[in-house]
Amino acid sequence: MSNQWAVAGVDLHLDLDPALSRRGGLERALREAIRAGRLAPGARLPATRKLAVELGLARNTVAAAYDQLVAEGYLTARRGAGTQVAPLPRADPPATAATPLPPSPRHDLTPGSPDVSTFPTAAWLRATRRALTAAPASVHGYGDPRGRVELRTALAEYLGRTRGVRATPERIVVTSGYAQALALLASVVDGPVAMEDPGLPFHRDVVARAGRPVVPLPVDDRGATTPADVAAAVVTPAHQYPTGVPLHPSRRHALTAWARESGGLLVEDDYDGEFRYDRRPLGAVQGTAPDHVVYAGSASKTLGPGVRLGWLVLPPRWLDPVVDAKLHADHHTEVVGQLALADLIGTHAYDRHIRGCRQRYRHRRDQLVQRLDDLGIPAHGVSAGLHALVEHPDETAVLARAAARGLALSGLRPHWHDPDHAARQGIVVGYATPAEHAYRAALDALARTLTT
Repeated sequence: MSNQWAVAGVDLHLDLDPALSRRGGLERALREAIRAGRLAPGARLPATRKLAVELGLARNTVAAAYDQLVAEGYLTARRGAGTQVAPLPRADPPATAATPLPPSPRHDLTPGSPDVSTFPTAAWLRATRRALTAAPASVHGYGDPRGRVELRTALAEYLGRTRGVRATPERIVVTSGYAQALALLASVVDGPVAMEDPGLPFHRDVVARAGRPVVPLPVDDRGATTPADVAAAVVTPAHQYPTGVPLHPSRRHALTAWARESGGLLVEDDYDGEFRYDRRPLGAVQGTAPDHVVYAGSASKTLGPGVRLGWLVLPPRWLDPVVDAKLHADHHTEVVGQLALADLIGTHAYDRHIRGCRQRYRHRRDQLVQRLDDLGIPAHGVSAGLHALVEHPDETAVLARAAARGLALSGLRPHWHDPDHAARQGIVVGYATPAEHAYRAALDALARTLTT
């Protein structure tokens, strides 16, 4: 027999075994609830009269079950205090085969993350409060797979104003971060996908898991070259990852011409386009060929990866397939963050936050470049972004010394499609990752690692 009753206003489900007597079934159900932690130590049980009414049992049956469990040590009963769950020794957790997480490094200069301590918590709270106060109750139901129209409208204005993207709200799809955006695109193209070499290995894995062959797209000092015989190409034009070179104008023209003539999909990953330090940010390639280029961006570098908000600006012929893929992936991205970000953009708090971050990161970039210059070591790709490339002939030795000092770094070798035949070696230094108070010590550890 199944039944449900309340302890201090909290519902508890009990299964009374029909093969046992009513008293025996109640005893077993209470015993199992206590052992499983569903009835916590100190929880007060209902009076016998009340529980008997709720379960449809005789009061004497409930009283006898209580007395038995008191005798066994599962319950305690005191005059005036009622019947409560007794404190029991906690059982040892079952052994698992899960790999333990590695200890946190003393100094973290890995690329890929901003300084998350700069997250605009107060502004985000105000934006969330305003957005939820004004929003209808329907926002909490199922919605448009493309995302909330408030955020898509705000993004169309913001991306056009700051990145030169040609967008309308109808052609924007909000995603749960860039990784999902890339997976959706990979799921709708039919054929191999060219990805920059070197490039981020995790993104290659995302495409491969979507069932698409990945082929290398060579990168030189002018950025990515033009692909051949592929269905799509993914590039980072504003600040190539990890070399840091911007895509040369002639390469921009060549890539958009390839997309027009071949019908291939050109994907522009604008992962850190807001952060350029020596001149105005380069405009998006998408602005010159909006019917042939997908623009992909996210809030991961501006706010933090934990926000899980990304977006795609799609050519018309790719819109419906991607929307359908998004619908079947997760229906739509969660809405509260979308509404908050839309408010931040609309009130220009997002612009102010980015300007503040740009100033801080430029100062950090300058400190890193100066420290390396003092050591006679050049840094590459430092005109923009949140990382620098430091070439070194023995990457393995550098990483070993760094690990011994508790310094987390990323090697260049894994970024190549064929790491065993890497054209260059070195380390990729993420100078945005540490909190402000920890940055100087991290630079000290980096300097010692590179010189000893």
